Amino acid sequence: MRLKKWESVTEWPLTILSIVFLIIYAWQIIDEPKGIWNTAAEWTMNGLWVIFALDYVISFALADGKWKFFKTHLFDLAVVVLPVVRPLRALRVLTALNTLHRTSGMALRGKIIIYVVACAVLLVLIGSLAVLDAERYAPGANIHTWPQALWWTFVTITTVGYGDFVPVTATGRIIAFVLMLAGIGLIGVITGTFGSWIVDEVSADEKKSTEITRAQIEDVSQRLERIESMLKEQSNRTI
Repeated sequence: MRLKKWESVTEWPLTILSIVFLIIYAWQIIDEPKGIWNTAAEWTMNGLWVIFALDYVISFALADGKWKFFKTHLFDLAVVVLPVVRPLRALRVLTALNTLHRTSGMALRGKIIIYVVACAVLLVLIGSLAVLDAERYAPGANIHTWPQALWWTFVTITTVGYGDFVPVTATGRIIAFVLMLAGIGLIGVITGTFGSWIVDEVSADEKKSTEITRAQIEDVSQRLERIESMLKEQSNRTI
């Protein structure tokens, strides 16, 4: 209960800080600020990292089942401990969608579509920034600008992989591996959601046809009953 209260209090502030984190990270990679601006950005990023680390430690301390919390929050731990996945902290922005739609009447399928689109956009943005940071000045690399990194990320997450741009660093290849796994997962979710929609539409049409057929049978049955009643009356009169 204490953990839930803490999460409800910190959910929006940490989401906003994640957006700030993503903006500063993107500015550092794309614009490459120098001097005092770069120092300010580094201090801000480190300060945000400390806040995220404190959030994990406090959440762990408040959790009733420590082992269960550890197993279900491995991603948060990796973001705090491993610098290579730290940019993925911006994915916390997705929790804002959960807050917005928690009390809405939107159907589950609509929520899934929103999450998939938002997740895909964030992954492409974060992946392009991360791979550009890893590859830009590496020997033998051919990804030197953000448009090139954006294109490479898009074709990688869609599992197309033209091969015109290829990461040469270990970090870049790890990013590629994560993006390919994420792309396969997103394609699976989209396919499943679309298939579910088709099944629901077919079921709705069949149900509608069945209801019409039943109505027609009931109407014919009522007419036969009336005819039978009329014949009985006519027979009684004749007798």
